Amino acid sequence: MWEVLQKKLSYSGQEMEKFKADPRNADILAKTPGLMNRTIVLTFTDSHGCASGHRAGDKLYFDSAGNLLTKLSPSRVCVHALSAVQPLIYAANEMMLAGADPNEMRFKHAGCIDVGLECGGWGKVVMELSVEERASD
Repeated sequence: MWEVLQKKLSYSGQEMEKFKADPRNADILAKTPGLMNRTIVLTFTDSHGCASGHRAGDKLYFDSAGNLLTKLSPSRVCVHALSAVQPLIYAANEMMLAGADPNEMRFKHAGCIDVGLECGGWGKVVMELSVEERASD
């Protein structure tokens, strides 16, 4: 496992030894198999005037590590929507690693940085986070 990760991260031998010396890294790796069948989903619950064309009901899909699953997500994804959901994805990932259910987050909505037409912007979107189990491949 360590050798595969060393190759994936392009770590030198010295860097890998430093990585292995941190017990948090071994803990994360031990928990990773249980997270591999989870998908973080951001559903657009509200959208008005979105220049990127996001509509209510659209979804962005991420693996449990926070990587955008481009084949499942819309072909165009607004960078401002992505930046707005980054803290939610981070929190969901931390909760999963701690053994907590991220679907129990109290604050699981985020909005685009655009403030909407009423406040001098163009559009406004709201997204809600959920985590789904998926069938293994």
